Amino acid sequence: MRADARRNRERLMTAARDVFVEQGPDGSLEEVARRSGVGIATLYRHFADRGTLMHAVVLEALISTAEAVRQARSEHSDPMDALAAYIHAVIDLRTSAVIPALLGAIDLDEPRIKEARTASAHLVEDLLDTARKTGGLREDAAFADVGLLVVRVSQKLPGPFSDEVQMELAHRHADLLIAGLRAEGSRVPLSGPTMHLADLQRLLPNGEDGS
Repeated sequence: MRADARRNRERLMTAARDVFVEQGPDGSLEEVARRSGVGIATLYRHFADRGTLMHAVVLEALISTAEAVRQARSEHSDPMDALAAYIHAVIDLRTSAVIPALLGAIDLDEPRIKEARTASAHLVEDLLDTARKTGGLREDAAFADVGLLVVRVSQKLPGPFSDEVQMELAHRHADLLIAGLRAEGSRVPLSGPTMHLADLQRLLPNGEDGS
């Protein structure tokens, strides 16, 4: 694949991921092309139909997630620091947002997707086991706890939060999640903005406070 074609494909994949997160499996392919800066014909040259595009987005998300685990472990000797780096990387990759958005529209048992799911899950489980054995991870924290909590913090918050603030808050809430997973309390500062009740009331309509 030529360099320009490869760049177009990468832009299409990123745009498709974001559109599917925002609009679900029926998201506008024209909007995907527009955000990518290419024509709709270019989209169809890379992806024959909507199903092919969704499959490619999910497969790429899973492969990138597995790579995020490997990179986190290579960069951090402490398993809990590696776990924290992995969780933040997955939020940036939007894996835990796009897969739930497409859950009813893709076949998770399709061979390539199933292989990528299995590889990713085993890498995460091994990281959790290591963190638990070294005393960093609380004993009762299970694989599903981490996976489902990351899905929760990856979902878009209601209200007039900008995309930038949405992402900052996702990372802040991930810091709280990670602190709760640690066997001992963490003194690591939280990222993202500190928002008190008055801050929410200024942002949200009708005085709603999210409670």
